[in-house]
Amino acid sequence: MKKSTFITTIAFAFVMLLTTNVNAQKFGKLDKSPMDAAAYPASYKEANKLIKIVYSRPQLKGRDLATLAPNGKVWRTGANEAAELTLYTDMKLGSKTVKAGTYTFYVIPGEKEWTAIISTDLNVWGSYFYNEANDVARLSVPVSTGESLDAFSIAFDKADNGVNMHLGWGTARIAVPFTK
Repeated sequence: MKKSTFITTIAFAFVMLLTTNVNAQKFGKLDKSPMDAAAYPASYKEANKLIKIVYSRPQLKGRDLATLAPNGKVWRTGANEAAELTLYTDMKLGSKTVKAGTYTFYVIPGEKEWTAIISTDLNVWGSYFYNEANDVARLSVPVSTGESLDAFSIAFDKADNGVNMHLGWGTARIAVPFTK
């Protein structure tokens, strides 16, 4: 190899080494309340979903549930963006039929019952801009208790003529029935 070719190759390699870090993408830190999703049927092998919810999972970390999701106030059902509910078929929440589509799912916590709310609001951060006029359906459901969960969680299971969406955080448990 000629001396000039060798020097050019070394110089090129050195320049590339220096410029690689300059152009590297900077990624943010991990979210403290990671996004999650729950669907029914839950199996990833099942293509014909009835319902799905995308939400973020806040953690209690020694804090009080009533402080993070205050009784009597509209809550985004998770953290960060308000929970996004997709119905793949028309379903009922209580006696109200909700057309297939994507909605925001809010709740109003209470000591003995929570109010589940389906709203036409979309792409909403938090519940700061909640507008009751955009409600499609509301249903009050009783609160039960269970083993303490540090991370807010949502799961679905089969119910008579539909599915139940279970919300759990701390010792609070709520089952929201969706029927066909």
